[in-house]
Amino acid sequence: MDVMIQRLEEMSRRFEELYEMLMRPEIISNPRELTKINKEQASLRQTVETYKQFKQVLSHIEQAQHLAEETDPEIQEMAQMELDELLPQRDEMVEKLHLLLIPKDPNDDHNAIVEIRGAAGGDEGNIFAGDLYRMYMRYCEIAGFKTELMEASEAEAGGYTMISFLVKGEEAHKYFKFESGAHRVQRVPKTETQGRIHTSTATVLVMPDAEEQDIEINPADLTIETHRSSGAGGQHVNKTDSAVRITHVPTGISVNCQDGRSQHDNRATALRIIRARVFEEMQRRFDEEKGVFRRSKIGTGDRSEKIRTYNYPQNRVTDHRIGFTLNQLDRIMEGKLGDVIEALLAEDQKRKLAGEE
Repeated sequence: MDVMIQRLEEMSRRFEELYEMLMRPEIISNPRELTKINKEQASLRQTVETYKQFKQVLSHIEQAQHLAEETDPEIQEMAQMELDELLPQRDEMVEKLHLLLIPKDPNDDHNAIVEIRGAAGGDEGNIFAGDLYRMYMRYCEIAGFKTELMEASEAEAGGYTMISFLVKGEEAHKYFKFESGAHRVQRVPKTETQGRIHTSTATVLVMPDAEEQDIEINPADLTIETHRSSGAGGQHVNKTDSAVRITHVPTGISVNCQDGRSQHDNRATALRIIRARVFEEMQRRFDEEKGVFRRSKIGTGDRSEKIRTYNYPQNRVTDHRIGFTLNQLDRIMEGKLGDVIEALLAEDQKRKLAGEE
């Protein structure tokens, strides 16, 4: 309890310090710094407010305990009634504060960039990538997230060789971050004449949508090239140099965008994706240098890790990281992913509470 109180006092002091900083003219005139401080203060607000309520409850308990020592039986009875009400409140608040003190992923409140690629299984892998894209679109509609298509390369047989989109909304990255990895499908492809079940995969990569205040990229570190779009596409394909390839020279990370209506659109999309990828890479390098084990115990987040199987003949979905199975594949593919995502978030919280993170 003493350690918890010490942490809460430190957070309260930091909250007040940030409030004072927001009043300073040099901060008000610096949009990047202002946004950064506002975000930090917002991340502390619920914990600090709960702690204030907790201190009030402790104060009332102390007063009631003093009254319980009075000689007057009526006062003693009133004090005991108050204690009977306050003590359970105190215990509930201690539990709530323990949960609030679980280290938060600083990227949880970001928007998310989701990239899906057809992998093993040829045409069927690309078709499944399209199925996953539709599943996520429907989930976003149900959950109240807005989406914005960023890149798309349609496959000849259907689906996509690659498609990426932006998910916008409160804590979007928190709800999508465990989707990174290899998604495996077991079903009879439409092209299969013998009725045999095939196994194919599509990979998903989820990145926080890094904002300008999260990472500063020196324009001199970027190589920007324009070229003609290639492959199946709209009217702009192969007619103008509208496609944009951006390379971040220090990391070697490269992004090519050609699906926007103009070079301007493609450039903006490529810059947004390069910022997210460089941000992710910089975080990984920083954590490696500091010896921090950042990977969630729930999964590595690597494309190569098999995280989930979608078995059509048995209408079953299994998330292998937490041993979670639902015989409701039809509902899942219609975007009703809530049960799976909530199970992953609950397991993550449970493991953090157990000190596994």
